[in-house]
Amino acid sequence: MQSSADLGKLLLRVVLGVLILFHGVSKLIHGPGYILGVVTGAGLPSFLAYGVYVGEVVAPLLLLLGYWTRLGGLIIVINMLVAIGLVHLGQLATLADTGGWALELQGMFLGTALAIMLLGAGRYSFGGSNGRWN
Repeated sequence: MQSSADLGKLLLRVVLGVLILFHGVSKLIHGPGYILGVVTGAGLPSFLAYGVYVGEVVAPLLLLLGYWTRLGGLIIVINMLVAIGLVHLGQLATLADTGGWALELQGMFLGTALAIMLLGAGRYSFGGSNGRWN
């Protein structure tokens, strides 16, 4: 039974890591201009915009490797809360044209990151299942 739980943890880590990493790679290619505008528009210091690279490049790599996985999950949770607060707050109580919650993708990313943070990496990871942050 433990083997299937470890496979489930691996699946959660890989799916979330790959999907969030796509966002990070896009920002590496196109730069953080949009994020800089949002952050400074909210009256926050511009250097905070570069935290998006930690949340969308470093943290997903931690998940994919299974190294400091709980920390990677926590960073993604924080990243998603900031993204929802700065960009998507107006959509919090709205439905999309298709009838689903307007923030279902962000909600799924947030919920999955929380689950990974609580569950840890599992056996199929570089950090192993016994590490404090795994």
